[in-house]
Amino acid sequence: MLWPANLVQPCLFMETKLLFMFGRPFAPLYGALMRVREGCYRHGLFKVERLPVPVISVGNLTLGGTGKTPMVQFLARLLLEHGYRPAVVSRGYGGSTKEAVNVVSDGRNVLLPADLVGDEPRLLAETLPGVMVLTGVVRRLPARHAVDMGADVLLLDDGFQHLAVARDLDLVLFSADYLAGNSRIFPGGDLREPVAALNRCSCFVLTSVTDDNRQRAESFASLLRQRFPEKSIFRSSVRLTGYVERDDADRFTFLGEKPVACERALALCGIARPESFKKTLVGCSIDVCDFLTMPDHHNYKEADIVRIRRRIKKQGAHCIVTTEKDMVKLGRVDLGVPVYGLRLQVGVEDEFRAIVLKTVAGRAPGTEKAEQSSTSP
Repeated sequence: MLWPANLVQPCLFMETKLLFMFGRPFAPLYGALMRVREGCYRHGLFKVERLPVPVISVGNLTLGGTGKTPMVQFLARLLLEHGYRPAVVSRGYGGSTKEAVNVVSDGRNVLLPADLVGDEPRLLAETLPGVMVLTGVVRRLPARHAVDMGADVLLLDDGFQHLAVARDLDLVLFSADYLAGNSRIFPGGDLREPVAALNRCSCFVLTSVTDDNRQRAESFASLLRQRFPEKSIFRSSVRLTGYVERDDADRFTFLGEKPVACERALALCGIARPESFKKTLVGCSIDVCDFLTMPDHHNYKEADIVRIRRRIKKQGAHCIVTTEKDMVKLGRVDLGVPVYGLRLQVGVEDEFRAIVLKTVAGRAPGTEKAEQSSTSP
């Protein structure tokens, strides 16, 4: 057990428990492979590319949601406010395209749909005007293309395990609700890599901290501080800023106040941690008559739409309340009732903002070539 028992969060779904139970014998092999892979990058056997602009990676050690997308949104807006031209580079998980480089947004126009490039890149493109969003499995290729397009800072979405691109700031996020999961390495548990991988990150961010989970979060922070005393630990929270709906052009329209129809809502989400959405709904005082979950990154098919309509009719729901990520995938599908999304915003400590801006501003010119040559095989 890598973490104390009181900091282990039980798995949410029976299927996950079964997967981890049967996968546990293979976890040491997977962990060993990940250590070998990291060593190959560290010793120059695999190339690490140093790009000519600052790079910030937002990632995690665990499977599932830790609030990476809201954090990327926060960072992109922070950089925009201070005069930078950031670009988000993502793998585009769930998208069908096979192209090496996909420009989801050029900073002015949203160019590609969610089914082609993935729900999260499309969401980022729609909610971050002025920010370029690109995807590609080999992320150094869209990263280079973003620089060619004029980006002066790159944000690697879900980048902690993507070691082929060097970064100036390497953020590892832990959800304050789920922490280290069941503390075991995949496929026997929630960890993507052995805990020792955390030595390479810059700092930790405990996300979605609330009064309810603050005590466990602080206990976990103390444990991180003991094991990694040289690394800073920050906390972030999320708050509801308002409600959104899709307009006739299938784009987000901000509503602000809670719609009257939310007095009786069917809640719907296809995210890694549906319990976190349920907690958010409780905090919004929305009258939820039913709660329907889908797998993470689920693409809604006709059978899903039929199922949702049946649940609406059965429960007498006046509307659907969902996540912005799900709204991107649902588009303008007619479900018979209005569909509203919750718009959330990240709040962080001033010290965290300062470190981000100092890192970006402090990237010394002329160091790129030297660092590139030192990391090449």
